Amino acid sequence: MEKRENKAKRGLALVYTGDGKGKTTAALGLAVRAAGQGKKVIVIQFIKSPESKSGERIIFEKLGIEIVQTGVGFTWTKTPEEHRAAFQKAWAFAKEMVQFGGYDLVILDELNNALAIETFPIHDVLPLEEVLEMIEKRPKGMHLVITGRSAKDEIIAKADLVTEMKPMKHYYDEGIPAVRGIEF
Repeated sequence: MEKRENKAKRGLALVYTGDGKGKTTAALGLAVRAAGQGKKVIVIQFIKSPESKSGERIIFEKLGIEIVQTGVGFTWTKTPEEHRAAFQKAWAFAKEMVQFGGYDLVILDELNNALAIETFPIHDVLPLEEVLEMIEKRPKGMHLVITGRSAKDEIIAKADLVTEMKPMKHYYDEGIPAVRGIEF
């Protein structure tokens, strides 16, 4: 039991990945739980744009949970250059928040999605090696959550918990589009 308690005090790395729905939702649930316990929380969203009117941003602002949307939207809505610039800025911000922000819980939402992009280069603006180093060298006691599809094997290996969301049935398949309050 001693070893488990020490590891939890060290801080845990959690990964929510897979093709199913619920990765961000699970991470945001942790944010609410941690904030309810008096923990300092920040959510950094790598894909969502500050212009989005997502439900989580609206309620987190009311609850006093810090949420920062650093992206420019879906990869097909902007140019590779716009995405690369946003990822570079987001990654610099995330590193600063982890190193110096004094947070108990940091959520890097959809970071896995960004790292998995193959249609344009991202390694120079969002290096996997730096992500792995962040996981390993984050401040003692800090919990780190990384969400998004296609988690890299190296990230999975460093994590203390990995949950894969697997779709079994989805209303998208019946032609129902994204639903306000469910997807955003």
